[in-house]
Parts: sequence; structure tokens; C-alpha cells
Amino acid sequence: MSATKKIIVPEIPPIEREMIALRIANMLEDGSYVNLGIGIPTLVSNWIEGRDINLQSEIGMLKCGPLAEDEEIEQDRINASCEFVMELPGSSYFDIGTSFAMIRGGHIDVAVLGALQVSASGDLAGWNNPARGMGAVGNIGGSMDLAVGAKKVIVAMDHVTVDGKAKILTECTYSLTAKACVDVIVTNYALIEVTPEGLVLKEAIDGVTAEDVQNMTAAPLIIADDFKEMEF
Repeated sequence: MSATKKIIVPEIPPIEREMIALRIANMLEDGSYVNLGIGIPTLVSNWIEGRDINLQSEIGMLKCGPLAEDEEIEQDRINASCEFVMELPGSSYFDIGTSFAMIRGGHIDVAVLGALQVSASGDLAGWNNPARGMGAVGNIGGSMDLAVGAKKVIVAMDHVTVDGKAKILTECTYSLTAKACVDVIVTNYALIEVTPEGLVLKEAIDGVTAEDVQNMTAAPLIIADDFKEMEF
């Protein structure tokens, strides 16, 4: 199967991006150190209240809180998406060199990243979209460091593009961020694990079948024996 496969999106509405973030938040273990990438991943911070989850921002903050609003906003306290965040008890601040020493030194347990494409072998393409017509120009930022430095990589993304093209492919067609780095993909329709045997479909949202998920995925899927409805 390839990127040219005809994609059929089910009539069942997808879940909201906040629900993708909630499903991922429920996967995180207490005591873990987690970095949230740009886009959907930043929403995970809204679902960790009362949890022992240590969010690290590559700009130089540890123990980031949820997104800030109104009088909670402090202009210098932002996440990777430049959104204002709150601080939690024990929050600390440091320079960018120290931040990347944490990432490159293997001290981040989980990186939650967005993606333009993910391959069947877990390759990640998340920084250059040729459709923008800018050639090789793009901003890879710290995603390549997180993709290879974190102990586990979870991708949070929509299952297909806005024009109905597959984002989960046998092989990526966009420039890669890193090879064979993705462990889990959570989309607005399904949860898929990347294994040595291939992509394993573990969960789908209410009303969506395994066949539905395969119909909008360009890479072949292995249906898990315990395949079930996505839980929140």
C-alpha cells in the first residue's frame, strides 16, 4: 500500500484534539519526565492536574502547568508552541543548553510530538511539508533531538490531512525528522502501536471499526487480539 491508495474516511465524526491529548495523558506514568511538542501535544498539559507528571519545555522550564488564561498569563512563561502556561510547585527555569542536555542525555521519559507523516517502521516526518512550495526550507527545531533522545515517542495527530490524504504510510514521502523512533500513534480515530512486526491497531473511537481505520491508513495494519473501543 502506498500514499496513492484511495483513502475512505468514515462518516463517524472524529474526536476533538483535546480528547487525543486526554488519551495520551492517561498513558503517562506518574513520576515520568515528559516533553510536549508543538500543536496537539501541548494540550496534554491540561490533563495532568493532580498527577506526578514533570513536563519539560525545551525553552528552559521544568514542571510546566496547564495552559494559562487571563490573569494567569506571564509573558515569559511559554511552551513549545509559544502558548502561555502556568507554573506548578517546584517549577524551575534554566538556559537552552541545559534544556537540551536533558533531552540529548536521555533524561526525558516520553516525548509527545506532532507529525506530518509516520511510516510503518516508525519513521517520523514532522518539519517540512512540500505542499507549501518552499522546497527544503523548514524549521526542524528541537524535534530531531527529542525523537532520538526520549525513551519513548508518542505521536499525536489527525489521522488524515485536511484534503483527505493518508498520514500513516508504508514509507514517508516527506523529509524525515528521525528514523524508527515512533512507539505509539494516537489520532482522532485510533491508537496504533509501532512494533517490529508492523503497525498494530489497538483502539478505535466509538462507532469506528478496524476496517474503517484501515481504509484511511496507507500502511497495512495488524488488528490486535484485544482491539477495543478507545477509552478516556
